[in-house]
Amino acid sequence: MSMTLATTWVRRGVAAQFPTKYDVDEEELGRISRLARLQLEDAKQDLEEARRPSEDGHDDDTGSDAEETGNKQRPNGNPSNRQDDDDDLAEYNLDDYDNDEEPVTGEKFAMSGNVKSLAYHAPGEDDPYLVLPEGDRDSDDEREDLQILASDNLILAAKVEDEVAHLEVYVYEDDNDNLYVHHDIMLPAVPLAVEWVDFPVGPDSGKRDTGNFVAVGTMSPEIEVWDLDTVDSMYPNAILGQAPENDSTVTSQGSKKSKKQKKPKPKLNDEYHVDAVLALAANRQHRNLLASASADKTVKLWDLTTGKCAKSYRMHTDKVCALDWHPTESTILLSGSYDRTVVATDMRAPDAEAPRWVVSADVERVRWDSHDPNFFYVTTEAGTVQCFDARSPPQKHDQPSKAVWTLQAHDSPVSAFDINPAVPGFLVTGSEDKRVKLWNVQDGKPSMVVSRNVDVGRIFSAQFAPDLEVAFRLSVAGSRGQLQVWDTSTNPNVRNVFGGRVKMPADSGNGERMVAVAESDSESESDEEDAGQGGMAVEGDEAGGLDGWESMDEN
Repeated sequence: MSMTLATTWVRRGVAAQFPTKYDVDEEELGRISRLARLQLEDAKQDLEEARRPSEDGHDDDTGSDAEETGNKQRPNGNPSNRQDDDDDLAEYNLDDYDNDEEPVTGEKFAMSGNVKSLAYHAPGEDDPYLVLPEGDRDSDDEREDLQILASDNLILAAKVEDEVAHLEVYVYEDDNDNLYVHHDIMLPAVPLAVEWVDFPVGPDSGKRDTGNFVAVGTMSPEIEVWDLDTVDSMYPNAILGQAPENDSTVTSQGSKKSKKQKKPKPKLNDEYHVDAVLALAANRQHRNLLASASADKTVKLWDLTTGKCAKSYRMHTDKVCALDWHPTESTILLSGSYDRTVVATDMRAPDAEAPRWVVSADVERVRWDSHDPNFFYVTTEAGTVQCFDARSPPQKHDQPSKAVWTLQAHDSPVSAFDINPAVPGFLVTGSEDKRVKLWNVQDGKPSMVVSRNVDVGRIFSAQFAPDLEVAFRLSVAGSRGQLQVWDTSTNPNVRNVFGGRVKMPADSGNGERMVAVAESDSESESDEEDAGQGGMAVEGDEAGGLDGWESMDEN
């Protein structure tokens, strides 16, 4: 099973031309070794606790006592099997496993196979099978494989594949119609939100003014910030909102903190989230500020300079799932929640009453109109897109607020939404109905331009490229784990509708362009309702269909 849950673009010219490879030094190896040793000690302690009879004469690995030991039951919990377990574990000599003494015989390595055939090299002597010739250590081929050109875009895709969470860093070469995975980053939990950050974070942040980083929100309360210009990193540059540890950990000096009993779930506080992080938004004018929205019903503002929470806000009564900073008023943050409200908060005056709008279903996405920031858009679980005028906030909140217009875009939740940065009135929606739709909303009368099944399953993300010269490139990702890049300028209807507003790329005459990286055996579901049409099928009402919109006059 493979799913891509969130994506974002990185504009051209930001990434390092030759990303560096993470180098594990002796100090880092020592830290990893100490961590492994402490984890082994904890495992041995848990094993002994599981073996120890309880005071009432019953084993700890039965009934409620098993839950207290983390449900670490053996396949056969019968006490008669204890001797067998001891015999099975004896060969590994766990009691002496963490001793610092060097082994004097090959007996400890019996599990490794034919030890007698192994060659031994004295200290200082190079093993010819492990040491490459001097000229091959940093080969030109490897350097070329890592190269990112100034004309390339990066696309960051947060995925879950076979229960493994990771972030794939794609390189999109527009000139060559090429899309490939440059490197990936392992994540601690299911990723739900990604946001590109250009503010330097981490130990060397004081040596530069800009950076190429990504903030990742997951099912865990912490937010990890990774350096995209470093390949094969083992640890994030920063972890925002790291709560106090419950179990034994390794400090920076390698000492062990005492192992404590299971603690209750952390309470809501102003320093860190206590539930999943559902949305992230970087402030492009105050570049050290990152906003996060969480299932704990709070919005938090992080100072990337210190890595600390600068302020916590509670403007909603349910999970907060969507954020967007105002394009020009840099302190105004738009937030949407499952409480079916949207709030425009001035982060400088959080105690002041903020404008609030009510919608008729749970919020999915919120976005300011970058071409006219007096307006913003809200997509909902009911499949609607609504446009609101921020200059006319409602005075009553006991019923849904009046919108400039309401569009019934899909029959399923509108889980993906974006505004083209180069073309006013050019919107995209994506839904769990597996369709991507392009819209023309100029003059307040939305009409559908194109509808597509792009063969990525249920749509979770659809975004236009941020650079104006490639703004017609649209990335789409969903429940099948694939990432598609669609050059929407190659569609005839798009050219007819928007060609008069901006200069369109020259038509190559080769038909529509769509680029993807194939996922082997990752398609987890069929698309039966569209099987007869295929991945590039066009609905009958493709050009000019209204697909259900209500004007202000009709309201």
